[in-house]
Amino acid sequence: MSSTEVDIDYQKQTYAYMPCAEQQPGHRAASPHPVIVVGAGPVGLATAIDLARHDVPVVLVDDDCTLSTGSRAICFAKRTLDIFDRLGCGDRMVDKGVRWHVGKVFLQDRQIYAFDLLPEAGHRRPAFINLQQYYVEGYLLDCARAMPNIDIRWKSRAVAVEQHPDHVALTIETPAGCYTLCGRYVVAADGSRSPLRRMLGQESHGHTFRDRFLIADVKMEAPFPAERWFWFDPPFHPNQSVLLHRQPDNVWRIDFQLGWDADPVAEKAPERVIPRVQALLGPDAKFELEWVSVYTFACVRMDSFRHGRVLFAGDAAHGVSPFGARGANSGVQDAENLAWKLAYVLQGKAPDSLLDTYASEREYAADENIRNSTRATDFITPKSAVSRVFRDAVLTLARDHAFARQLVNSGRLSVPAVLHDSTLNTADADAFGGAMAPGAACVDAPVADAAAKPWLLQHLGNAFVVLVFGPPAGLDAAQAEALRTLQQGGIPLRVVFVTDPAISASAQAWPGATVLRDAEGLAASRYDARAGTCYLIRPDQHVCARWRGADVAAIAAALARATGNAPVSRTLTPSAPVQAAALA
Repeated sequence: MSSTEVDIDYQKQTYAYMPCAEQQPGHRAASPHPVIVVGAGPVGLATAIDLARHDVPVVLVDDDCTLSTGSRAICFAKRTLDIFDRLGCGDRMVDKGVRWHVGKVFLQDRQIYAFDLLPEAGHRRPAFINLQQYYVEGYLLDCARAMPNIDIRWKSRAVAVEQHPDHVALTIETPAGCYTLCGRYVVAADGSRSPLRRMLGQESHGHTFRDRFLIADVKMEAPFPAERWFWFDPPFHPNQSVLLHRQPDNVWRIDFQLGWDADPVAEKAPERVIPRVQALLGPDAKFELEWVSVYTFACVRMDSFRHGRVLFAGDAAHGVSPFGARGANSGVQDAENLAWKLAYVLQGKAPDSLLDTYASEREYAADENIRNSTRATDFITPKSAVSRVFRDAVLTLARDHAFARQLVNSGRLSVPAVLHDSTLNTADADAFGGAMAPGAACVDAPVADAAAKPWLLQHLGNAFVVLVFGPPAGLDAAQAEALRTLQQGGIPLRVVFVTDPAISASAQAWPGATVLRDAEGLAASRYDARAGTCYLIRPDQHVCARWRGADVAAIAAALARATGNAPVSRTLTPSAPVQAAALA
């Protein structure tokens, strides 16, 4: 990243309103736009970029002309970084962000334990980076503005919506007046107070927590390491909790629990904030307040993320507490799940019913996030005498006993949901170990190839991929020909071979395929692969099927299922247990 990029103050950038084609005199209604995305936050921008990369034109409307102010969401997980890589802006995020993987938990003034979120080597991306939301939005926006098939319209507020059999009509309010904007589908990424959700008469249901927290972004030079520090009942803020994170530009995020009775207006005043920070840092500490906010939170979601041709994503669809960094990360994962499905439906590669699986899969993920977030919040802020006794006993025992540390919950940090029960999966017919079951997000591993892309995930995604472990010569002539024929069908399909590192990739030519070498043997290990093992990977880098041998008929059937082009017997249910014979 250049120094010019580093110095951009995205909080001060403004983007000009420009009248659009629909507002021109004499404009005649044309065909509806393929997709309208409402909301230019991280989720809306990620959705628009992903759709554009699938050659789908997008109109992106936002009611403002600026990016977010204050750090807001700051913790971005490895899976989200993998998605940003696929969208083309991962390097900027990681280069600017503060990498971390270690967390420490304190009771009063004593550390009770530490944890490592990425204890093994051989991953391209760190477990987490801390990066202010305005940088994330800025980098995504720069990417979106460089794409000719994304039309960004600022100061364009959706004020009414009408659904029709083949399109959605939005009334857009602008400085030049209102106009009608029509799209075949609308993605509502318009935030936790989603106006589109209200216009459709929908609500989010769940639990609002009776507590308040103060966020203070503090600019200072400090010796603290780039780690997540969480205090229960610290001497500088007794009977409450405190969370500390380092951000870029020498900015530190400090979250102070305040209690439900705290006055949210009074607590934001500098004369109330500065003494709290000084109590943590010491009376002689030199610092400046950059941004202050007081918040409450809820664990809620819409009953359904799909309403006809309007699909809800991110905070518009679901909300969680900030403990665990599950909000923005799950929203970006909504975007990656939805974009390829919308593209396939619009391009005639899949039926409209494929979009129902966006709703069912991401509702399942939202329920998992809400469950984990609620448990963390109940532990951090016990609401009864009994739960407080339990929590304090666990914390006391955790100092000396490993079993108790497993019960400490300062926020189970974001991991991608494994969509075990998705109707798009093909159940295992062979015995496998490891984490790469159908429904799981692919993990990375170092590889060697001639294209200067030394990581496995750089070769997966954006289309369906048949991932074969072993050299191309391992396929017999009939299977090789059948696989080439399958590639010529209506669904884009790439073939990637991962071979033993001792075998030269240049000697393993297979027309139209990518041949990689498993540089350290980690790819085979992480995918529980042996010679002939074969995976079918979705465009969003999720496993949808795997076999011990590359049977092209089985691959074709799994591809049909994964695109919604094959009948299925049931739908994903959030509370359903994993069934080994599901969808067999």
